[in-house]
Amino acid sequence: MHAPYPPEPERAAEVRQRFADEARSARPDLAALCLLVGAAADGTLDEAGMDAAQIELDRLAGLLPYAPGGPRAWAMALADVLGGRCGFHGSAADYERLESSLLHAVLRRRRGLPILLSVVWMEVARRAGAPVYGVALPGHFVVGFGPQEGQVLADPFDGGRLLSGSDTELLVAGATGSSLDPSMLAPADPLDVVLRVLNNIRAWAATRPERSDVALWAVELSLLLPSHPARLRYERAQLLVQRGDFLRGAAELDAYAEVVSAVDETAADRVRGQARAARAMLN
Repeated sequence: MHAPYPPEPERAAEVRQRFADEARSARPDLAALCLLVGAAADGTLDEAGMDAAQIELDRLAGLLPYAPGGPRAWAMALADVLGGRCGFHGSAADYERLESSLLHAVLRRRRGLPILLSVVWMEVARRAGAPVYGVALPGHFVVGFGPQEGQVLADPFDGGRLLSGSDTELLVAGATGSSLDPSMLAPADPLDVVLRVLNNIRAWAATRPERSDVALWAVELSLLLPSHPARLRYERAQLLVQRGDFLRGAAELDAYAEVVSAVDETAADRVRGQARAARAMLN
């Protein structure tokens, strides 16, 4: 199956505006933001499809037992329903698919990247009243239940397997080669989760030059988040040039050079040279 293609420009602009509004709201809705990422990726995802995804999250929450108990009981109940009965999990092959980063597709396929499976868990558990949050371990996203002192961690990618302290240390060591720092176990902010989802999409597109369209919309959504790396502006400028939009790309390179010049004039000159080269391509 081919990766989905973005919607027409008018719909894409509407999706970006709604994403920006949601990201800047007082309490950003994680599911809504992830579904808007899906709508930016997949031109076939319309309002009815987004509503259906929210309804599916509600339905899955209804399968959970009422107030099963403490954090461990909640984690086990989620593992039984989502990982067991519903078959949500991931595999190495899922890293090769754009759909693995799109919430509506993950709900349909019941397969995805660790962070998207964790979003499913969080949204289902939250609807059922569980004390749940995301935990952004380096290289592998998981979910946490309960206060950090008595925290229970589960790995939705592995069907909801409960993680011991040593399991968590192994996950971090495998991803980074370094040891687990307690700060890594803090609840993840919803907007940080969304930025990480978009980073995964950009990484997918980076190995597929023919899908620079995906890289561009992923960068543009990232830039709409209240907090984002400044270097994303440089990445967007490069993508515009790569896609033949030389004038806009050059203008953005110049704008980025102005930002950089405050800290590194040599780097700023290099970026200005790239802007001149982009304009030269018009001749």
